[in-house]
Amino acid sequence: QVQLVESGGGLVQAGGSLRLSCAASGRSFSSYGMGWFRQPPGKEREFVAAISRSARSYYAESAKGRFTISRDNTKNTAYLQMNSLEPEDTAVYYCAAGPLTVAVTTKSAYPYWGQGTQVTVSS
Repeated sequence: QVQLVESGGGLVQAGGSLRLSCAASGRSFSSYGMGWFRQPPGKEREFVAAISRSARSYYAESAKGRFTISRDNTKNTAYLQMNSLEPEDTAVYYCAAGPLTVAVTTKSAYPYWGQGTQVTVSS
């Protein structure tokens, strides 16, 4: 069992940056693949970025070049650094964990989810 808690969301102007954190409790964080998803207002939850347990990463097209996913196994924490934010990035951001050997983009592959953190980008 893994419990996930996101933090770092907030209100930022377009062009600004935020770093989201996902703190995990439970055993064997280093053995889990981690993902970040987001749910814009009135829309479905969508994939943003994922990192495997060997730290290989994969990004949605909308995130490439602007967002960076990372993990620190010594702190049981995953991160999402978001730069050059746009109003279209406004959403609730969720982290997810699963016993995955590769970076996975599919929501159903992740059995563990955090409660989400709101990111609002003003124009």
